[in-house]
Amino acid sequence: MFRAVLCGLLATNAKAAVTIYGQTPIAHTFGLGVTATATATNGQPPPTQSLLPAYDETILQPPLPPDDQALTFTLSLPQSNASVPGISIMQHGSFYGFSIEMSVVTQLMGKNTSYLQVPFLNLLGLIQQRAGGTHIRIGGNTQDFAYRVDHIDNGHATDKNRTDSKNPTFTPAVLYTDELFYMVANISSHLNVGWYFGIPFNDTNWRLAIAERAQSILGDRLYGLQAGNEPDYYLGHGHRVEPYDVTEYTNEFASLVEAIQNNPNVPIKNMLIGPSLASGPWSPDRLWPTGYLDKFKDVLKIIAMEHYPTNNCFARFGLGSPVDPQKMFPNFLNHNAGINLIQQYLDTSARAQALGKPFIMFETNSATCGGLPGLSDSFGAALWAVDYGLTMAAANFSGALLHVGGQNVYYNVSCPREVDNILISSAPPTNQSSFHQWTVGAIYYSVLVVAEVFGKSNVSQIVDTSNNGIYNPSYAVYDAGALSKVVLINYIDDASGAHDITGTITMNDGQVPSQVYVKYLLASSVSVKTNITWAGQTLGNKYQVDGRFKGDLDIVKIQCDQGANQCRIPLRAPSLAVVFFTDPSAASGSEPAPTFATTVVTKSVNTATIDPLILATSNGHSGKDRLWLGSTSPGSSNTGHGSGAFLPRISLLFALVAGTSMFLTGLIL
Repeated sequence: MFRAVLCGLLATNAKAAVTIYGQTPIAHTFGLGVTATATATNGQPPPTQSLLPAYDETILQPPLPPDDQALTFTLSLPQSNASVPGISIMQHGSFYGFSIEMSVVTQLMGKNTSYLQVPFLNLLGLIQQRAGGTHIRIGGNTQDFAYRVDHIDNGHATDKNRTDSKNPTFTPAVLYTDELFYMVANISSHLNVGWYFGIPFNDTNWRLAIAERAQSILGDRLYGLQAGNEPDYYLGHGHRVEPYDVTEYTNEFASLVEAIQNNPNVPIKNMLIGPSLASGPWSPDRLWPTGYLDKFKDVLKIIAMEHYPTNNCFARFGLGSPVDPQKMFPNFLNHNAGINLIQQYLDTSARAQALGKPFIMFETNSATCGGLPGLSDSFGAALWAVDYGLTMAAANFSGALLHVGGQNVYYNVSCPREVDNILISSAPPTNQSSFHQWTVGAIYYSVLVVAEVFGKSNVSQIVDTSNNGIYNPSYAVYDAGALSKVVLINYIDDASGAHDITGTITMNDGQVPSQVYVKYLLASSVSVKTNITWAGQTLGNKYQVDGRFKGDLDIVKIQCDQGANQCRIPLRAPSLAVVFFTDPSAASGSEPAPTFATTVVTKSVNTATIDPLILATSNGHSGKDRLWLGSTSPGSSNTGHGSGAFLPRISLLFALVAGTSMFLTGLIL
């Protein structure tokens, strides 16, 4: 009995006395991802754990510089768009929007209408500052298996129904309540955000609750309703049975249109989005002969496609063939990457223009099935995303949505910190949610760059002016008919400076200004994920992002040679430059971005920024004081010092032992 009492009291005292440093949080390792291996100790095999992509630190090797790259080039540009062949349709600053997988909306946006993620709002605010607003699609694979319910525990807007295993990318079916629509409506009450939702298409027993509630609650903040998500994969993913081809899909679309026409709770009948092919089993030119566009032109608001340049499905799910990110990396780091991606959609773009419809790449990113380690979250991917976006804009796409998933993808524009009941089901073991902020993906900077390229006027037009090889693309942008900006990209990676490039801009029908203003997108290498800056400012590295820029704005003024009619723009290897012909600080970029205050904290103690290595080796006291310390964890020490707090328990222990001994003696006697 003495031993039992002693162990019980010691256990009670010790339970809160240890803080662990340098351990990978459990929340970082659940699910599929890259295997992380520790060093073996004591001759035993090391443990392995599956590291989630959001926490994967893979760094790829940058490609070697080309041997034949010209280091100077000249762009001879007209001042007016009247003499520019092949100039685009008018574009808007919100060209790039986001596609958020329906199953992770509460991780990224907030739990419900009363609990919104402040960093998410701040990140949207930065885009609004530059573009005037943005557009977000809530959908993806999980939208086809979404079911409305009246209530979800803990006030969540959505929940995952893990009983459904038919979804091809192993994302669970989603349960949602009306709180989902009230939550996004609340976001739109703070920021200029429009929304797209998807009508479930898993079978033809049409569930129109999403259309009904979205139209009723969102009003004009609802931009469209997607009808079918990558239907060309339905048969291969087991969502349809043979025969299923473009004819069957067209017939199903007609059935949905009829159901909507007969439903009085869906008053707006002509806001459908389709056909949203992945261009896998079916190419667009395979669908058009069915008469799809002619049949549905009166109910189609937007013509959409979805496409990724490559995939990581074999590594993630054992599907298809292996893709080596290191070998794939150079394919993203040249202008041909974007040019090749849009080729099969040029006819669709022309058809959309003929019908007076916008054409949107409704879901895209660097690689489907979650992206590629070391590639999708690199600075090189940021350069690629700008180039790809501007290539689409020059080819008369009206917009594109970059897909965002959960912690198990590499290509996120942002990733929330771990917060109990917000991102994961349980808090991290090392209390990291107390000091971890968000992590922003490299391609979020791409969205900001494209937003500034087109701005708020909604009358910007763009033309591809590339003339210096595949590693050095360029674009000219005309605003209200006048040359306003030039975009220059250098994909080459060379820290020595030997492949820094100078682009010279000249006017072929006028004179250059006395000076131009340049904003640079910079990082040390195409391979890095950190220390990325846009015009001298950064959002922060991993776990440092609250959605606001840090540092001073740096707009470089470059004097032009008006006598020679030239402006010479230096371009580091690697980098991107946006050249403004008027001072951008006098335009929309000078207006403060809307920011939002945090009203809810996840811990009762406010924590300051401090290096965990320092914290691990010091309690802020001298050595003579440490005898009296009980713990480094908040609340784990009592009002007395550590050892002092233990003394009353020792006294209690011996009192109990003495009392027990006397009691036993009495029994024996």
